[in-house]
Amino acid sequence: MGEQHTRAMAHLRRFAFGFPGAWEDHPWGESVAKAGKKVFVFLGASDASLSFSVKLPDSSFQALAFEWAEPTGYGLGNSGWVTIAYAGRKKPPLELFEDWIDESYRAVAPKKLVAELDAIRAAQV
Repeated sequence: MGEQHTRAMAHLRRFAFGFPGAWEDHPWGESVAKAGKKVFVFLGASDASLSFSVKLPDSSFQALAFEWAEPTGYGLGNSGWVTIAYAGRKKPPLELFEDWIDESYRAVAPKKLVAELDAIRAAQV
């Protein structure tokens, strides 16, 4: 994986762990971001590849239109989980990936943490 993808993955990791109450765990030997007790993004086993999985209850169909997106395995795809494996030569669409991580966080985080996120974002405007 190229340097651009390594930097992009590091960016997405920082973004995911910046959410209120977000913390890192390592089930199954891979890094995940959790809110409370629930995973909101699977970040994979390595920072060197641009691959992650998110729960997209509202936009999974749009995400799956991209050639580098597919339903997540182990039956998670049936619940709206999508795996992104971006290997394109162009700059990764980080804003889109951030939107998907945000959607996933909101889908699984406790309501208290989502309210905290909304308050933080409202104060930034």
